Amino acid sequence: MSAQDDKKVRGIVWFGFWFLLLGFSVYMFQTWIDKERNPNQAPQTLTDTNSRQVVLKRNRQGHYHATGYINGTQLEFLLDTGATDISIPEHIADKLGLKKLYPIDIITANGRAKAYGTKIDTAEIGSIKLNDLNASINPNVDDNTVLLGMSFLKQIEFTQRGDTLILKQYQ
Repeated sequence: MSAQDDKKVRGIVWFGFWFLLLGFSVYMFQTWIDKERNPNQAPQTLTDTNSRQVVLKRNRQGHYHATGYINGTQLEFLLDTGATDISIPEHIADKLGLKKLYPIDIITANGRAKAYGTKIDTAEIGSIKLNDLNASINPNVDDNTVLLGMSFLKQIEFTQRGDTLILKQYQ
């Protein structure tokens, strides 16, 4: 192998090394960002003879995000006591196969908007599972976060202490 070829090979190896290092760094940084936004990717569950409890940590912005399930599909919830129903972005509702049952007017932080009422079979967060819940399909939202509103939260007990929120479902 000539010196010129040897130099090219070393250049390719170094490029590959830096490319892999950059890719790994981006992956690690994104994982860190996701964990900061949603510190409850695997919510802690406590069970006793009377109840199931899920303990959530607040994120740096002061919100409670948690990984959960609607009709068996994993997604991210933002707990929102100001939301009447479980509010599902339309693109997620389409993936879940939810039907728009009737139009509704909603009032959001950005003003009035049109949405659609729907029903979901199950919603779960940790070991807490509720059935036959009212929800709304919101065509005005582009992100991937579902607002877990009062149609879910009013059926459980919740208590905030410091930066912890405890959800409790009695059996």
